Amino acid sequence: MAEIWNGLVEAFRLIFTFDPEVMSIAGLSLEIALSSVVIGSIIALPLASLIHFNNFRGKHILVSVIQTFYSIPTVTVGLLVFVLFSHSGPLGGLDLLFTPTVMVIGQVILVMPILLGMTISALSGVDRNIIDTARSMGANSWQTMLVVLKEARFAVIAAVVLAFGRAISEVGLAMMVGGNIRGFTRVLTTAISLETSKGDWELSMALGIILIFIALVINIIMNRIQQRR
Repeated sequence: MAEIWNGLVEAFRLIFTFDPEVMSIAGLSLEIALSSVVIGSIIALPLASLIHFNNFRGKHILVSVIQTFYSIPTVTVGLLVFVLFSHSGPLGGLDLLFTPTVMVIGQVILVMPILLGMTISALSGVDRNIIDTARSMGANSWQTMLVVLKEARFAVIAAVVLAFGRAISEVGLAMMVGGNIRGFTRVLTTAISLETSKGDWELSMALGIILIFIALVINIIMNRIQQRR
């Protein structure tokens, strides 16, 4: 018990003294997660709108497949990205494996189903009268999409926040394609795993507290969004 208490005391000391290694790991985690969610949103929001507003054969199956991938294991995505970017893979020539860039690419793939599926659900919940009103006032397809997206903005923001939580808390993908290289690709989750296996309770606890704090912030934001809806 004393060991745990001493570890917590040292963990808080590392946090409140802004230990360079702790801040570096936390900063890289936030940078990679935010980058992946921003890129994923730029791709997913227009694509989700196109899927929602167009009727085509297999649409319901496509949406079901997207929703199935909400909980895809991170190691599965990690394996896919590793195979693509390994030296023997089709994209190996880019030499991106074990870099922050490939970690962002992997996390974009990881969060895309959440962003797509939840945005489609959000658009489906918008009153049909709003769409009819926009079209009756002369709005074209893209303008109508923007009107509906604006109407569903709180649900869309909730999807983005949830995707960020998924990105920053994953470990399998980051470990497989990032390599957990100190000062380069080491993020909160991979560092916690490594330091715990080494018996460095203080550093792993400090990083764990930061990750819990981020999760708390995400939960607060989600609750606020739900209340505004």
